[in-house]
Amino acid sequence: MTTPLVALAMSAVVVAAAGGYVAWRDRRRATSDEDRTAAREATARQHRYEAERHGAQADTVRRGQNSASGF
Repeated sequence: MTTPLVALAMSAVVVAAAGGYVAWRDRRRATSDEDRTAAREATARQHRYEAERHGAQADTVRRGQNSASGF
């Protein structure tokens, strides 16, 4: 009974150590404020592009409906 418990405890220690190491490593590679600002600006630019494209497509659809109905 002791051997399985020791093996389980050792496995838990190894998993905890690996998780701690990964968390420590990722903290060192944290992005800078400049990277976050660039990502936010890129996202805003993409949303503006999509909104403009959606608006242009809506105008096209409305024109198509108007000409099909005879107006």
